[in-house]
Amino acid sequence: MENSSKIILGLLGAAAAGIAVGMLMAPEKGSEMRKKISEKMGDLSSHANDLVSYGKDKLEEVVNSVTKQADGLLQDATKRTDHVKANASHV
Repeated sequence: MENSSKIILGLLGAAAAGIAVGMLMAPEKGSEMRKKISEKMGDLSSHANDLVSYGKDKLEEVVNSVTKQADGLLQDATKRTDHVKANASHV
């Protein structure tokens, strides 16, 4: 796992713990508190999934871009190699 992934997961975990502790300290009935904690954890989970999805999409974009650039460089190198071979055969 990369450092950025570890940091994101750590921040999400810390946020979840902070939300849970804050709600547990509030003066409400236990059933209401559990419902709120459940809702907040669902929201946090949904947000985390959205972030992961966004990260995957961006990673795919980068991979596609790098692949296109690599293909272009390979084609250019092939043309240059063919040109050098053609010129070398005339010498």
